[in-house]
Amino acid sequence: MKIDIGIKKEDRAEISKGLSKLLADSYTLYMTTHNFHWNVTGPMFNALHQMFEGQYTELAEAVDLIAERIRALGFPAPGTYQEFEKLTNLKQPENMPDAEGMIRQLLNDHEGVAKTARSVVPQADKASDEPTLDLLTQRMQVHEKTAWMLRSMLEK
Repeated sequence: MKIDIGIKKEDRAEISKGLSKLLADSYTLYMTTHNFHWNVTGPMFNALHQMFEGQYTELAEAVDLIAERIRALGFPAPGTYQEFEKLTNLKQPENMPDAEGMIRQLLNDHEGVAKTARSVVPQADKASDEPTLDLLTQRMQVHEKTAWMLRSMLEK
């Protein structure tokens, strides 16, 4: 059935492409964060284990919201590891880093996801797609705040 929400199909397609990259980045960050939650060791174990759990739980809810927005725009949401690997800008670690390395990796990844979200803003703004703009603003706020907190942990 035809979608008539006041946004042209071409604009919805372009926004969905950007949101698909955001979904892939978010899911990749979810997997990395969950992996670090399971495998963190050292003197900061308890604090990092709990912090990573809060982060991956938030990301699990976020990927659903992003995928549902793609669907509301009339396009299929990517949902396989193969699709995510092609779309993501994030690189998963080849080896398990130590606790400080985990913090650095997550800091870089949160900044990367914020940049991906920001890159979709002009398309959504041009199409007057306020629901997507709202979603993007919320995602940028979460990732920028998380990056700030992680960055603070690395200061000596």
